[in-house]
Amino acid sequence: MNWLLLIIAGLFEVGFAFCLGKAKFSTGSTSTFWLAGFLFCLTTSMLLLYKATQTLPIGTAYAVWTGIGAAGTALLGILIFKEPAHFWRIFFLSTLIMSIIGLKFVSN
Repeated sequence: MNWLLLIIAGLFEVGFAFCLGKAKFSTGSTSTFWLAGFLFCLTTSMLLLYKATQTLPIGTAYAVWTGIGAAGTALLGILIFKEPAHFWRIFFLSTLIMSIIGLKFVSN
């Protein structure tokens, strides 16, 4: 169950990075909306990370959480914000994702 909470926390980390990216390109009340989304996702992500670390090792949980956030944010950057998707970027994103999966399999 705590692994599921950790994965959801990582997805909310992607959510707060996405909201920051959208806020960057918006103005007025739309910007305020995206910043509110950022605060919601940030708070939710941190609370779920805290809950997951009650039973998972902190080093593993933090590495998985940041890995999900980094990989997810990079993928959103490519898919939504039209960032470059050259071979080496995809290669290293793949190794990051494989490392996250590997940590899950070697952890208690």
